[in-house]
Amino acid sequence: QVQLEESGGGSVQAGGSPRLSCAGSHYTINRPVIGWFRQAPGKEREGVARIYTGTQMPDYADSVLGRFTISQDDAKNMVYLQMNSLKPDDTGIYYCATGRTLSLRPRDYNFWGQGTQVTVSA
Repeated sequence: QVQLEESGGGSVQAGGSPRLSCAGSHYTINRPVIGWFRQAPGKEREGVARIYTGTQMPDYADSVLGRFTISQDDAKNMVYLQMNSLKPDDTGIYYCATGRTLSLRPRDYNFWGQGTQVTVSA
């Protein structure tokens, strides 16, 4: 069973650069895509970034392109989301999830962590 746990959230000021971590207990070829998602209060969950673990090829939502970087460390079973130039609109609960489809649609992901809160103040 895939277990995921996010960490690294907290309160930051606009312009800050925190890094989120996603610890996985089991990454296999059966779940080759790992994504980061966020959900702001009153809004639907949206995809932020995903990485295809086989080639480490990333993809980003337009809203974070150029500011966020997703990366993986296979030796540690970790995936990271480096967030730079944060804005108040980036506030939300951030989740990591695994799936098999190269997409940023939450419905294409099967296993989810519990999330970590990121709050960006102006």
